[in-house]
Amino acid sequence: MPTTQPGGAPLSTARRTARARRYLLCRPTHFAVEYAINPWMREGTEVDPALALHQWENLVRAYREHGHTTETIEPVPGLPDMVFAANSAVVVGGRAFGSLFHAPQRRPESREYEIWFKAAGYDVYRPESVCEGEGDLVPVGGLLLAGTGFRTSRAAHAEVQEFFGLPVISLQLTDPHFYHLDTALFVLDDGLEAEADHRTDAGALTRNSVASPGRGPTVAYYPDAFSPGSRQVLRALFPDAVLATREDALAFGLNSVSDGRHVFIAPRATHLIDQLAARGYVPVPVDLSEFHKAGGGIKCCTQELRP
Repeated sequence: MPTTQPGGAPLSTARRTARARRYLLCRPTHFAVEYAINPWMREGTEVDPALALHQWENLVRAYREHGHTTETIEPVPGLPDMVFAANSAVVVGGRAFGSLFHAPQRRPESREYEIWFKAAGYDVYRPESVCEGEGDLVPVGGLLLAGTGFRTSRAAHAEVQEFFGLPVISLQLTDPHFYHLDTALFVLDDGLEAEADHRTDAGALTRNSVASPGRGPTVAYYPDAFSPGSRQVLRALFPDAVLATREDALAFGLNSVSDGRHVFIAPRATHLIDQLAARGYVPVPVDLSEFHKAGGGIKCCTQELRP
């Protein structure tokens, strides 16, 4: 009997292949909860700096052990949320669409990341409208999924479409606990398979990939984080999606990073972990619970540098 997910849709069990990625992260040297700009944050919440650093280092180690390249930007005093590198930009085709944060406390981060991207040789666009990078902009299958409702504005969706020349699909977020798109949805794979699945002894992965016939992109998401119309759009675009429970979403299970096979995921998202394993993905639990105090997790700490 074929395996099904809630709602009766059959589960795809296609072969999963990892593809080497390049990630930008920021060491949590100055991470703290100094203000409240989302439902997770409480002014006066104490952060354990040693634990935060230990958890962050574990994430970096997990990426490297699975064949991925990591780079770091120097943290800046007075910017406690700079550790959440994903919010700084979205990078597609070696070009960076920068950020303009909704909260004034975070706006100085944009300049620091812009300096890093320009020094690294990227063409950087500075948005005119509020935009929070990969927090609300998710590339998948030649499209850009774009969240709005709490942070990134719809006007920014138009800007990013003009910059990249990619179709942008606007999605309305409705639950303040999922204030960024990357807290409610993540990409499992682009429907791409590597030309070879060989690892060296050091764990390196192939960087070349080709389209996998008959299989489109796969995402995981929490339906109730979205408006009714946006849920319909997601169902139409991703009929084989993994649907998360509210419990797993609140455990930051959707603030995950996938390389097409390995899924770096919050360990408390147990039901989602089971679903992913049943689909042929390999969950890699990484505890970033100290960062949950500020409303962030694995993906928030990870900016993907797409060539």
